[in-house]
Amino acid sequence: MENTSQTKRTIMAVLAVVVGIFMVAVAPFLIQISIEKVVAALIKISIEKPAYSSGILIFSILFPIYRGLIFMGGITLILISRSIYKGKEWTFPVGLLASAFPSAGGMFMMMPYVSFIDGFPIPAGIAMVGLLFFWSFILLRNVDKWLKWGQFLVLTFSGMLTTHALITGTGNLRMLLTRPEKPLFDGLGTWVLAWSAPIQWICAVLLFIAIFHIAARKYSGWWLALVSVTTLAAIDIPMQIIRLTMTSSTALDYSYGLPMIIGLLFTLLFPKFKTVLQNEHGTENN
Repeated sequence: MENTSQTKRTIMAVLAVVVGIFMVAVAPFLIQISIEKVVAALIKISIEKPAYSSGILIFSILFPIYRGLIFMGGITLILISRSIYKGKEWTFPVGLLASAFPSAGGMFMMMPYVSFIDGFPIPAGIAMVGLLFFWSFILLRNVDKWLKWGQFLVLTFSGMLTTHALITGTGNLRMLLTRPEKPLFDGLGTWVLAWSAPIQWICAVLLFIAIFHIAARKYSGWWLALVSVTTLAAIDIPMQIIRLTMTSSTALDYSYGLPMIIGLLFTLLFPKFKTVLQNEHGTENN
């Protein structure tokens, strides 16, 4: 960060304050509006389609949890803004993780919003503000071009895959809670949902940790990302086949994550990117 010009550090510091204030003072209210709209829509829909009733409880819990993460992330950005201005290197992983919460969280909350409500999705605005800082913080730094673009791609794909994993895991839970035969399971096509859900959530948590460690140039970050993306590929591909062939489902939900899985795997394994991402502060790892 000290090699980055003072002008760019000033821009990053100002962005940290502005985005941080948004996350603390604006986003919580936007999330509340979104919760009420989504829940109200689900109440109406579940009258005719009871399978959607589980979403009322699930989203009433998950939206506030993400609101808490976004609020804490905003506090973090405000507090580290002065250190960003001074060019402290430790602020890079901390700032990226803090801004990953609204980026990934906004996209997660957007999916149920666009599924049941017309008009501009309010959570998308939260995601865009988070991405404004997330991408600016990566691209404005004066570092080796292979490192900059390697981090940009791997961190962006990690955030996107985090969102997809959370959405998929939540969808699995929603279907499990409203299955007609509960507490029993109607064959592999149903109980595989209980197999997938915890894996999706665990991988989402690991990817958030990977974002921090990759930004801090820790060798463990590369491995956490590789383990997570490989695990998601190993569960999503069979899940898609099972759901299409063994149930009445025609949804391609698990396939939607494949472009992100391919993108993250490519970035992690492409030799030029792999070398700089595995180089822990100048120390080669084998």
